[in-house]
Amino acid sequence: MTIESVKPETPPAVQLREPPRAGGGVPVLGHGWKLARDPLAFMSRLRDHGDVVRLKLGPKTVYAVTTPALTGALALSNDFIIAGPLWESLEGLLGKQGVATANGPVHRRQRRTIQPAFRLDAIPAYGPIMEEEAHALTERWTSGETIDCTSESFRVAVRIAARCLLRGAYMDERAERLCVALATVFRGMYRRMVVPLGPLYNLPLPANREFNRALADLHLLVDEIVAERRASGQKPDDLLTALLEATDENGDPIGEQEIHDQVVAILTPGSETIASTIMWLLHMLAEHPEHADRVRDEVLAVTGGRPVAFADVRGLRHTNNVVVECMRLRPAVWILTRRAVRDTELGGYRIPSGADIIYSPFAIQRDPRSYERNLEFDPDRWLPDRVRDIPKHAMSPFSVGNRKCPSDHFSMAQLTLVTAALATRYRFEQVPGSKDAIRVGITLRPHDLRVRPVPR
Repeated sequence: MTIESVKPETPPAVQLREPPRAGGGVPVLGHGWKLARDPLAFMSRLRDHGDVVRLKLGPKTVYAVTTPALTGALALSNDFIIAGPLWESLEGLLGKQGVATANGPVHRRQRRTIQPAFRLDAIPAYGPIMEEEAHALTERWTSGETIDCTSESFRVAVRIAARCLLRGAYMDERAERLCVALATVFRGMYRRMVVPLGPLYNLPLPANREFNRALADLHLLVDEIVAERRASGQKPDDLLTALLEATDENGDPIGEQEIHDQVVAILTPGSETIASTIMWLLHMLAEHPEHADRVRDEVLAVTGGRPVAFADVRGLRHTNNVVVECMRLRPAVWILTRRAVRDTELGGYRIPSGADIIYSPFAIQRDPRSYERNLEFDPDRWLPDRVRDIPKHAMSPFSVGNRKCPSDHFSMAQLTLVTAALATRYRFEQVPGSKDAIRVGITLRPHDLRVRPVPR
C-alpha cells in the first residue's frame, strides 16, 4: 500500500443545534407581551437560557443573541442584512431609500455620498457651531429655574445637526416640532415592533391618529428643509448639497424620495439618539456630583478658565470616559435586529434563511460576565489599564462593520463638548416631580427628567 493510495479522512460535518426556546410565551402574542411589559428585564434574562434563544413575536419565530462575541459576528457577517421587526417599524419614518434602511449596492453608494461629511478631517469645521450651541444651552438657563431636559436636549441636538450638516438657520420652533413629533412617533413604532397587530394599527383610534399626525409633521418638516435649499440656489459645502448633487449607479441624479429619506435619516435618528444621551448625561451630572466635579476640574486644567472649546475635546479624557460610561448603562439604542439572507449559523446554532435576529445592547453592556460591578457607574473602567479586561464587542455604541454609524466621531465630539460646558457652568439637582425612570421606546430616555441648575 502506497502513501498515494491512502484516502484522507473527511472530517465529520458539524451538527448544528436548534437554539433553545424561551419559556413564558402566550397564544397569539407569543413573547411579545413580555417584551412589551418589561422589555429591558426580559432581554437581560435571556442570557440565562443560552447564547442564542428562540422567541415568538406574534406568529414569527425570532432568534435572540445574548453574547458580545455573537453580536459582533452577526454585525460583521454577510449572511445578515438590516431588516426585521425594528427596521420594518421604522420604515414609516425612515422610508426604504435612506442609508439607515438600505442594503447592498445602494447602501454602499449612499455611504460614499455621506461619508465625506463625517471624516475626521472634516469634523473640526463643525467646531465653532458645536461650541456656540453648547454654550447657548447653558446661557439660556438661570439659577433656580426648572429645566425640562427633554425639550432642551432635543433643541441642542437638532440645532447642531441642522446647522452642521444642512447649513440651515433652523430656529427653535422647528426643534420643538421635531421634539414633540419624535416622541410620539418612536413610541408608536415600538408598539408596532413588539405587538405586530397589522391592520389594527390602521383603525381610527386616538393613539393611531396621534401617531399619523406626528409622522406627517416630521415628513413636512423635511420637505420644508429641502424646498428652502432648492429655492435659495445656494450650494454650501454640506451634506444636503452632496445629496442634491448625488448620482445613482447609472450616473443619473438620485430621486426626490431618496433625497427625502436621506435627510430624514440624518435629522431624526441622530437627533433622537443624541438627545436621549444628553438627557442621561444631565441625569448623571445630578446623581454623581463627584464625577461632575472631576469633569469641571479637568476642563479648568485644560482651558485655564476660558470657555471650553472644540479644540479642547481631545484633552478631556475623563469627560470622554463619563460619556462612554453613560452610554454603556443607558444606551439610546437598546435593541437591534437583522435578517438572515441564507441558511447559516451563529455559535453552532442553526439559523434558517429569512429568520429575524434580535439583540439588546442594553443587556450586552450590563452583562456581569463582561463587567465587574456591572451596574455601577464607573467611568474609570475605560482607563487604558482596565479597558483591556472588557471583552471585544461588549461595548459597541456605534456598531461595527459596514453598518457602523458614520457619525461616531461627530457624535462623541458634541457629547463631550456639551458635557464639559454643562459641568463647568453648573451643578444640577433633580426637582420634585422629576421622573428619571427609563422610558422604553425605540430608544431609551428618562420619563420626564427635570433638573435645577446651580451656578458654580
